[in-house]
Amino acid sequence: MTRHASILPGQRLRARGADSNRTGRFEATAREAFDDGWDMTEEESLVATEVRLERPRSALTFNRSPDVPFDRSINPYRGCEHGCIYCYARPTHAWHDLSPGLDFETKLFAKPTAPALLRQTFASRGYRPAPLALGTNTDPYQPIEARYRITRQVLELCLETGHPVTITTKSARVLDDLDLLTALAARGLTAVSISVTSLDPKLSGKLEPRASAPAKRLAALAALAQAGVHANVSVSPIIPAITDSFIEAILAEAGARGVQSASWIMLRLPHEVAPLFREWLEVHFPDRAAMVMGIVQSIRGGKDNDTRFFSRMKPTGVWADLVRTRFRLGLKRAGIPQAKPLLDCSQFRPPERDGQLALF
Repeated sequence: MTRHASILPGQRLRARGADSNRTGRFEATAREAFDDGWDMTEEESLVATEVRLERPRSALTFNRSPDVPFDRSINPYRGCEHGCIYCYARPTHAWHDLSPGLDFETKLFAKPTAPALLRQTFASRGYRPAPLALGTNTDPYQPIEARYRITRQVLELCLETGHPVTITTKSARVLDDLDLLTALAARGLTAVSISVTSLDPKLSGKLEPRASAPAKRLAALAALAQAGVHANVSVSPIIPAITDSFIEAILAEAGARGVQSASWIMLRLPHEVAPLFREWLEVHFPDRAAMVMGIVQSIRGGKDNDTRFFSRMKPTGVWADLVRTRFRLGLKRAGIPQAKPLLDCSQFRPPERDGQLALF
């Protein structure tokens, strides 16, 4: 796979989040864009999305992180076309010698064999069910899901076997599977969380250029709640001096649409995300870039990011305490009950073991 040309200063890409194709931390060489003097325009604004098929050896990813509320997840895709500049998953592209910048949102990997591998895992004698998390790394409803439908196949398998599954997304495309989600919810097998960062479509277009507009995400929350699916609004990430002004309004709008719960996560800037975010600030908010990063460092122990368990999810300091207070009061005013989804693992029945698998 070839790498896109780096972006010259002042050059903008159409509907892309990153402003550069910054070298990943594992690459042996670095690249820097420069003006060669020819003054020839290139259609960088039309950078196309490329998809490579990946055939993983296993479907599930298990984690033992003490501050994460699930122990297993499945990611149908690597990279994410939504292009959210703040995405904490961007650094994973560096493991493939690709840039966490533009490559992350334009050079994607789809895993069409993941549902079949998951079926094998569910059928194995030693498997024990626990809620399966979808959307923990990259969005399961990014645009290419319309073509590959891998997420839908996973949900179909979960419904067939009675396996609980949770979804995190910032796409209204989740409603494409409302039939499955409704059926799963009727059996206490699913909950859906939709991230809403702001209510300003122009700002969202800069932060998350190919994600659904805020109004569409709110409409999706309403449709899920009306269908009996546990709907959670995630006010995440909260970006100091950029999106924090929307906290109360997002909660009010979500509460009016019947969501059962709400959550929030403060901006995290691991590895290459920090310099990419700084570049983004200088392009879109140069007047407040220093203030934003000053607040970020004040809640992260003087650093751009805090990687320690628990503290990485719990920012400290006066500014963080203020956000907690505002969120708590906003919840109360919005009438959001903070109900916890009850995901039932007792209904799980392994799929039939067929072919060679039955010999083991």
